Amino acid sequence: MNKNTVAVFFGGVSSEHEVSRLTAASILENIDRQRWNPLVVGITREGTWFLCHEGITTAAIADGSWEQDPDLSHAILSPDREHHGLLLLDGKAGWWRTQVDVIFPALHGKNGEDGSIQGLAQLAGIPCVGCGVAASAVCMDKALTKTILTASGIPNARWLCVTQEDRDEEALAAAVTRDLGWPVFVKPACAGSSVGVSRAEDPDGLAAALDTAFREDRKVIIEEAVRGVEVECAVLGNAGAVIPSRQLGEIVPQRGLYDYEGKYLDGSTALYIPARIPEAQTEAIRQAARRAYQVLGCQGLARVDFFALEDGGYILNEVNTLPGFTSISMYPKLMTASGMEYSELLTRLIQLALEAEEG
Repeated sequence: MNKNTVAVFFGGVSSEHEVSRLTAASILENIDRQRWNPLVVGITREGTWFLCHEGITTAAIADGSWEQDPDLSHAILSPDREHHGLLLLDGKAGWWRTQVDVIFPALHGKNGEDGSIQGLAQLAGIPCVGCGVAASAVCMDKALTKTILTASGIPNARWLCVTQEDRDEEALAAAVTRDLGWPVFVKPACAGSSVGVSRAEDPDGLAAALDTAFREDRKVIIEEAVRGVEVECAVLGNAGAVIPSRQLGEIVPQRGLYDYEGKYLDGSTALYIPARIPEAQTEAIRQAARRAYQVLGCQGLARVDFFALEDGGYILNEVNTLPGFTSISMYPKLMTASGMEYSELLTRLIQLALEAEEG
C-alpha cells in the first residue's frame, strides 16, 4: 500500500514553543505508520527550519535536545507548486526536494495557529490539517472572534478592546466601571493558551495587567469576569459533517487561573469527563459549539470553550483551532470519550485535510 507522506511541523517562533514540542512527540508516537509516512520538521525559536532524521527520538523532540543533533538538514517549505514539498540542504549534496502529501501543523499560537503556516500550505498546494487561513486568523484574534459571535447571536462575555497606541488607563478604568464592572480579565487579543492573561480587581491592577498583555500583542481585550463552570467541547469535521464531542470536559484550575503552566506543563488542573453540569445544559453547549464552528468557518478540528452558568445558560469563552495534543490535553481525551482513540483521531484529521483539498 502506498503511504501518504505527512510533514509534522513543530516548535516555531511562539510563546507556545514548548507545548508544540510535546504535541509533536505525542503525534509521532501515535500516528499509524502503516498508513502514513511522517516527515518531521522542527522550527527553532529563532525561526530556522530543519528536517529531523529518523534517528531523532520523540523524547529529544519533547525536551528540545533535537536541536543539538549534528545531522540536521535545513528545510524550506516551497511555495512553488511544482515542488509540492520541502527543499532540503545538508551542506554536502546541495539542495534536493522531497514531496509532501499533507501538512500536520503541530504548532500553537503565533506563526502556527494564526493562518501563517496555513497560508504557506495554500500557496504550496498542499493539504493542511485543521482550519484554513481565514478561520485560523479570525479565531486567533479574540476581538474578531467576539465580533462575529455577537453578530451571530452566540452569547459571549462583555468586552472592550484597546490598542497600545490608544491606551488611556484613566478612560479605560472608567469604561470598565461603567460597562463591565470589576473584576475583569485582561488578555492579549492574538496570543493563545492564556499567555499574558491577568485578572484585575481595580484600576491599579488594570494598569499592571495591561503591561503584561501588551508584552504579547499590540491589541488587548478587557472582559467581564464570568462566574461559571469552565467546560470545553471538541469539534471535528468539515462543512456539512460537523460533529461535537458526545461529552463536555470540565476544567477545575488548582492555581486560581487556568494559565499556560496549568494547561500544559505542571499537571495542576483537574479534568472531569463528562462535565458535572445538567444534561440539557450540556446539549445546549454542544449545539452552540457546532454553531460557532460553522459561523467562524472552521474545518478539521477546533476546541470550543465555554462557561456553564448557574441559571442553565452559557457564555462562549474562546475557540482554539489547533488545541494541544499532549497526554493531558482535553481535545484527544474528549474524542476518546466519544469512541475515537488517539491513533484513529490522527488518521481522521489527515483524511479531513485531504477531503477538504479535493472538495
